[in-house]
Amino acid sequence: MIKAKYQSVLDLGEKLNIQDGDVREEGGQLKVWGTAATPYEKNLLWDEIKKVGGESPADIMADIKVADDSVYHRHTVASGESLSKIAKHYYKDPMKYQAIFEANTDILKNPDMIHPGQELVIPNL
Repeated sequence: MIKAKYQSVLDLGEKLNIQDGDVREEGGQLKVWGTAATPYEKNLLWDEIKKVGGESPADIMADIKVADDSVYHRHTVASGESLSKIAKHYYKDPMKYQAIFEANTDILKNPDMIHPGQELVIPNL
């Protein structure tokens, strides 16, 4: 029953390809663990847990580690994106595009010139 309640969390974990993941029901509580690639993906999982169970759910215990916390995320540029659009997605603030630009000066020479397929580092702020 609890597993069904949190099915969207489990589905998201599969979509994000969480490593070393497992799920177990014990004593009326769902226990989940695994390793997310980046802090951003860990946050996505926690946001989904809170969406389903509330701010402090008592019926789930999650232990989610992060494989690479040197960056917030790695983003592959899609057609039509700009640094400000990417910044708004990750930071909720389009003006933080400069932080993304500065973290990627090895591949970007101009913040207005990004190309589909480029992999950008989204830095921790």
